[in-house]
Amino acid sequence: MTARRTLVTADWVVARAGERTALLEQGAVLVEGERIAAVGRPGDPALAGAVDERIELGRSVLMPGLIDLDALADLDHLQLDAWGDAAHEQRLGWSADYAAHRRREVLSAEDRSTMRRYALAQLALHGITSFAPIASEVHSAWAEQHDDLLDVARTASAFGLRAFLGPSYRSGVHVTDERGAAAIHWEDELGRAGFADAVRFLDTVERLDDPLVTGILAPCRIETLREELLHETGRVSAERGVRVRVHAFQDHAERELIAAASGTTPLGLIERAGLLNERLILAHGVYLDVHPDVAGEDLGDLAALAGAGASIIHCPLTNARYAFLLERLSDYLDAGVNIALGTDSFPPDLIRGIDAGVHLAKAQHGELSRGSLAEYFEAATLGGAHALGRPDLGRIAPGASADLVAFGLDEFRTGPVDDPLRALVLAGSARDTRFSMVAGRPVVVDGALPGVDLAALAVEAQRIFEQLRAAYAERDVRPGDGPLFPGTFPLLG
Repeated sequence: MTARRTLVTADWVVARAGERTALLEQGAVLVEGERIAAVGRPGDPALAGAVDERIELGRSVLMPGLIDLDALADLDHLQLDAWGDAAHEQRLGWSADYAAHRRREVLSAEDRSTMRRYALAQLALHGITSFAPIASEVHSAWAEQHDDLLDVARTASAFGLRAFLGPSYRSGVHVTDERGAAAIHWEDELGRAGFADAVRFLDTVERLDDPLVTGILAPCRIETLREELLHETGRVSAERGVRVRVHAFQDHAERELIAAASGTTPLGLIERAGLLNERLILAHGVYLDVHPDVAGEDLGDLAALAGAGASIIHCPLTNARYAFLLERLSDYLDAGVNIALGTDSFPPDLIRGIDAGVHLAKAQHGELSRGSLAEYFEAATLGGAHALGRPDLGRIAPGASADLVAFGLDEFRTGPVDDPLRALVLAGSARDTRFSMVAGRPVVVDGALPGVDLAALAVEAQRIFEQLRAAYAERDVRPGDGPLFPGTFPLLG
């Protein structure tokens, strides 16, 4: 059977030419089946011949599909928890009493499914074509479960998104006791059971045999995992050749907890557990020795990560909103560390994230020429593909998977266009997604998700959000200590 041929044209195409990324004006991409057959201009011989469909995107920039390796699941993340001081932040986590005696699943299985469907719709509408989701744990009885991630896999595949999935697992959870002291509440049996569930999910993915779904191991924050569980994670990763994505180097307290529990640094623990290799993907990677709160100088952490082939997920917009900044993207890249990007906030807008990262880098370097837009766009595409071990993703080139996204630049408020990527970052956002395709199958068409009732989904999302918001009071370590969510301005009575 002859593969379906689709010709996609746009005023600008960001393509891969050999070992460099280049911009093609009045470009065209020929898709045959699931792969890119040719890239050029509409009149080129390689693009000649009959096609089954022409998709003319006009004043748009067509680029590789964006890869988000820290994609949001919870509806409340950031909107409710990025405004208070350290004491207020404690109130939004788990109290020790809640962890020991009263924890529960805040949402039903049906509502968890709806919440994730909403999150995946948001990813698609913001130009994401491949993703790995953040664990949804604060509202769980402990951590994610096999069936939760199976539901995500089925929903993502139905939408046409490429998913890299595994249920989270942890041995402990951060808590605050009645005196205000921070601690970790440990339940080792739940950690071991969660790990077994994660391995079972890998088997389930193999049986699904869905090319859009790849199983990974997704342990929670490194300081909430017993060392033996990290060793088991490393063993299974090596045996099965699967990626491991773990939150690490996320805050300074992590270093103190790991030093007390294991007598080493986070990087030392990762290496000791057999995880420091090309399959390792570290979410955030901020508090390495180069950070001023650690050593403030390069003592070898970056070289160790680069030498092992590990990757870091940089979340520039979240870093800015929570005020913990990477020191500095260009330094990581110069050291040879592979960088992917993540959104880790709502909306899942990597274009706004790139904008935030570029301008923060200028401020960090104190130099207008720093903060390379090219570095950030390649991190959102090629960097993510490298982290996943998927050289067929993150590029528009013959033979690559036909994972594409187009952002419109035809809106009046966009203004004149010199460089299309600069215009998109300065005047647009990921809401300008006009079209996307994964493995040759259209996902977003004319800025919409065909067949998805977004209005009904929005109503459900607001209802679920109210449940999540109300549940914080159950976990509050100081319930009488003022409102949990004061507004920007007080409400009039």
